[in-house]
Amino acid sequence: MLEVLTVSIFNGVRKVRIYLPEGYGTSNKRYPVLYMHDGQNVFGAEEAIGGVSLELHKYLDQTNSELIVAAIDQNTQGEERLNEYCPWKNGDFSEQVLGYKSSLGGKGREYADFIVNELKPLIDDKYRTMAAKNYMAGISLGGLNSVYAGCQYPDTFRKIAGVSSAFYPNQEEIEKLAAITPPSGKIYLDCGTAEAGENRKMSELFLASNNAVYERLKSSGCEVEFRIIEGAGHNYTGFKDRIGAVMEFFGGKG
Repeated sequence: MLEVLTVSIFNGVRKVRIYLPEGYGTSNKRYPVLYMHDGQNVFGAEEAIGGVSLELHKYLDQTNSELIVAAIDQNTQGEERLNEYCPWKNGDFSEQVLGYKSSLGGKGREYADFIVNELKPLIDDKYRTMAAKNYMAGISLGGLNSVYAGCQYPDTFRKIAGVSSAFYPNQEEIEKLAAITPPSGKIYLDCGTAEAGENRKMSELFLASNNAVYERLKSSGCEVEFRIIEGAGHNYTGFKDRIGAVMEFFGGKG
């Protein structure tokens, strides 16, 4: 079952798309909550940016998953998605990847704080949640913000997943944070070998970026899994194919 909430953030309103498990309405059970970004692309394709979504609700229904999912819509205005998902301004490594210097980013800390301190209390009050069992997952820049949130709020999130995470805009800072205050829960990361399509150099830098964050997390003592997906690019057709593995990660113990 899908519901839609409207919340206030960054002086505007945003949809939060809520998935409730089969049987939620006829039981008294409590459920873990998975927070996700890019909400337009999580469930139905009708409003999906680019026309392809994860169709996550279908997978969750088919597998009888016992998760509540709260998917927060992205800000589609200009470069606001990048600004809101990046906790810091773009760094030097970003220039290597993009080929030019960018001053975007920097609102990601406020965005993650909104999820923890405003949205989570709202979800816990409105639905039958396990208030201490929270997860977060994101794709691309959403993966960056998810790992950031796991580090910044280690007592809040028990599992974190980053799919084809675009760490590179904040490469230096996210590595530093992962080394100083690593997440206390489990982490799943994956990355394709063809993230930038035919641009081989950019794909190699993207993979190296993910591997560096993985190594930093692993060396700091995190329980972290990193999958390299041969030939996978940076698109929702591929993300949709891989979402089952991500949900299996969230469905395990812990």
